[in-house]
Amino acid sequence: MYKKTRLILLFLAIFNFSASAQKADAILGTWVNPSGEDHILIYKTGNKYFGKLDWIKYPNDETGKPKTDKKNPDAALKSRPELGLELLKDFIFDGDNVYVDGTIYDPKSGKTYSCKMTIDGNKLKIRGYVGISLLGRSEIWTRVK
Repeated sequence: MYKKTRLILLFLAIFNFSASAQKADAILGTWVNPSGEDHILIYKTGNKYFGKLDWIKYPNDETGKPKTDKKNPDAALKSRPELGLELLKDFIFDGDNVYVDGTIYDPKSGKTYSCKMTIDGNKLKIRGYVGISLLGRSEIWTRVK
């Protein structure tokens, strides 16, 4: 009887861990920002989540050359291409469809903000902020089908 109980508990623990991992990975995939001008691919490395600029509606500047990270405060990074730029870094799944402890980079301003993300089906609420979450801005991204 003791062995049966142990096996059942072990099975439940594995099942629970697997279900939690699947829930955490619900964020994986491609998302579009509210303007529809950018697609961000969210992927996982280890147990953290990242996002990179995967598609840009207007990929070239006024001279016809690919856009670069010209607003970056680090002069060495200003010439890197905007396409493929990592915007989301180091997010951890915190349960209840929330991802925390990450940052979001805004290539339009060259600034990096603390960030929290909350997924609700095919909607992803992005909250970038300085210091505390009350001092920030939110936007809703939609999953690309």
